[in-house]
Amino acid sequence: ELVGRVSDTACIVGALEHCSGPGKPLHNSALLIDGGRVLFRARKQLLPTYDVFDEARYFQPGDSSTVAAFAGHHFGLTVCEDIWHEAHPYGRDPVADLLAACPGLDFLVNISASPFHHGKLGERRQLFGRLCRKHGLPLLYVNQVGGQDSLVFDGHSMVMDAAGNVVGAAPGFREHLFFFDTGSRQVTGGTGADDDSVAQVVAALCLGLRDYLHKTGFRRAVLGLSGGIDSAVTAAIACRALGPDNVLCVAMPSPYTSRASVDDARQLAENLGCGFELLPIEPAMRAYGGILAPVFAGLDQDVTEQNLQARIRGNLLMALSNKFGSLLLSTGNKSEMAVGYCTLYGDMSGGLAVLADVPKVMVYEIARYLNREREVIVERIIARPPTAELKPGQLDQDDLPPYEILDPILAAYLEEQLGIDDIVARGFARQTVEDVVRRIRINEFKRKQAPLGIKVTSKAFGYGRRYPVAQGFTG
Repeated sequence: ELVGRVSDTACIVGALEHCSGPGKPLHNSALLIDGGRVLFRARKQLLPTYDVFDEARYFQPGDSSTVAAFAGHHFGLTVCEDIWHEAHPYGRDPVADLLAACPGLDFLVNISASPFHHGKLGERRQLFGRLCRKHGLPLLYVNQVGGQDSLVFDGHSMVMDAAGNVVGAAPGFREHLFFFDTGSRQVTGGTGADDDSVAQVVAALCLGLRDYLHKTGFRRAVLGLSGGIDSAVTAAIACRALGPDNVLCVAMPSPYTSRASVDDARQLAENLGCGFELLPIEPAMRAYGGILAPVFAGLDQDVTEQNLQARIRGNLLMALSNKFGSLLLSTGNKSEMAVGYCTLYGDMSGGLAVLADVPKVMVYEIARYLNREREVIVERIIARPPTAELKPGQLDQDDLPPYEILDPILAAYLEEQLGIDDIVARGFARQTVEDVVRRIRINEFKRKQAPLGIKVTSKAFGYGRRYPVAQGFTG
């Protein structure tokens, strides 16, 4: 259909093609179309199966590289991973094959659907720069933009010269058009290269949230506002992504909730300009207590009563979600999700977990970034020690290591995939590391039932990290 509609402008598009030979039924292809015809096709050769990628399950790899001759130029046409062979050894190099087929190649073209994580922009520039310098060729790199479930495709299309310098770039996280003159090698309409920073993470979270709601048919979001940093940042991201008129924040204080938490939650909603409701949960707590009293007679209170509070709040939020057709946003962060410091069917309830891949320390960085021009996140929320407020005097660090210690251990274990001995060698106490790793392992059952989270680190929980629930790993 597209081929027939493209008559006056040549274009390169990504497409699925049926495989006529043995193997998988489809090819992942790039097509050069002009005058209602496909002039050249490049079938992706390197099919990644690491992290979130599972392409070898669906696609048959191409068996040759494609040199396209068009408008007096010869260029190599490639698809995504075909220029990443240096980072992930495959035993073949599609770019080297291109040069062997056409030593006089003018430039490389690569179309991609490369998902974002913090630091990915720098990784691309370094890898592509080495590629350009190695072969003495410019690179035209075009990347997809948009959110799809847990993944965010950040765009950041760019042109590199043969020395590996970025000579033109599109901004990230939105569509943009700029031009590369194949004769003069000049770029017009580019915006300059973005930097890897917390601003990129904020943009990714906003795009991921906005597209997820749009693609699932929701217009509004609802979330619980505790007066803590995680729900505050989630609310701010939601208001940025959806507009404050489409966000409802709900404070649900218990007898253990401080007055400061309620005041800060209300002030945050005022700062954001979003909806706000106050629903105290003490009546529901008494009702549950009365129902369970005959069964719990003679037993001391423990984490059961704490979890009941979280589940009461989850029920109220789901009722609001159902009644008003809003998507419930879960507000927990990656650090809590990793060690199970969250309540299944309670604060984990929701349709999307905005911060599920954001470590706690980065949550604070985002809050400070959002406050760079005016106070969006109430300063007292940032300054106060983290607490779930499920019992008197409770603080997160009564149960967990300080986040400044916990987060580097989590990054080493989850993202760098280091073992306990290697992490201890970095100066962390063995007992602390072993306890953190134990918590990660025994809480896999919670993560299996968690809502989707937006991926912003190199290794998120979910599709890219598949571990069994029942296991006895050591080391």
